[in-house]
Amino acid sequence: ELREMDKPGIGTSDVLVKVRAAGVDRGVWHVMTGLPYPIRLAGFGLRAPKNPVLGSDVSGVVDAVGDNVTGFRPGDEVFGVAKGSYAEYAVVPVDKLAPKPANLGFEEAAVVPTSASTALQALRKGGVHAGQKVLITGASGGVGTFAVQLAKALGADVTAVCSTAKVDLVRSIGADQVIDYRTTDFAASGSRFDVIVDIGGNATLSRLRSVLSPKGTLVITGGETDGRWLGGVDRQMRAQLLSLFVGQKLGTFIASVSAEDLTALTEMIENGKVTPVLDRTYPLSEVPAAIVYLDEGHARGKVAISVNGSPAA
Repeated sequence: ELREMDKPGIGTSDVLVKVRAAGVDRGVWHVMTGLPYPIRLAGFGLRAPKNPVLGSDVSGVVDAVGDNVTGFRPGDEVFGVAKGSYAEYAVVPVDKLAPKPANLGFEEAAVVPTSASTALQALRKGGVHAGQKVLITGASGGVGTFAVQLAKALGADVTAVCSTAKVDLVRSIGADQVIDYRTTDFAASGSRFDVIVDIGGNATLSRLRSVLSPKGTLVITGGETDGRWLGGVDRQMRAQLLSLFVGQKLGTFIASVSAEDLTALTEMIENGKVTPVLDRTYPLSEVPAAIVYLDEGHARGKVAISVNGSPAA
């Protein structure tokens, strides 16, 4: 619901941003619902979210800076991860903020931080480099569309897996081969991959390992299930345990947004190597509809919230 709130205060290492746009990602849904349950024990609130304002990815204009902040000043255009971005103003820790890419609008910039950072860190975890064969499942979503482009920028040969309706999109962002999972089983292709980045979260470990080279690396970034306690994390735990006994490297990681990664992404965006895939934009008053759209799996790439000129929330 929309409601009037006081402008948030900032700490000595924070930046107050006048929000122009915000991004929508699965993390927002997890915080909103408190599922899976361990998220409540991770500091987000047991019975309700500690922060009454949802949203994390943000882009906007610096309104004020804390006493210890020297790299930003009022009027700077920025993007990063905020403590509640579905509002007219949001507080951003300075170590999760960077200058906005000059060639992006606010809505495009707002969808970059979490998803692009996750993709970048997944490829880094997999040690992706030029000449490798890389398989990316869930290639048409927020993380996937960035992962495809980043893997290509690193010089990899990329095979992407997505649904029928999104094949053309994934091909257009640079995938060398695209597999429609509704008609073709990637595990039956006969190909072997040096690195698999599993974002789709539905394939079993045995299917993924069957197309992974004997010394290949599997990086699991997705694992969404209806489980209220583990929510798919059990598959990641099994992968890490199995990795101790096989030649393949099977694992996962916890993604986090940093100013350093945002700066690296900005350089690639401004050089034309990476472009955010923005499906649609909702006004602030329609945040619930945006979250439902994402949760139902309709999004082709990312979804943004336009905040400029909208009522406070």
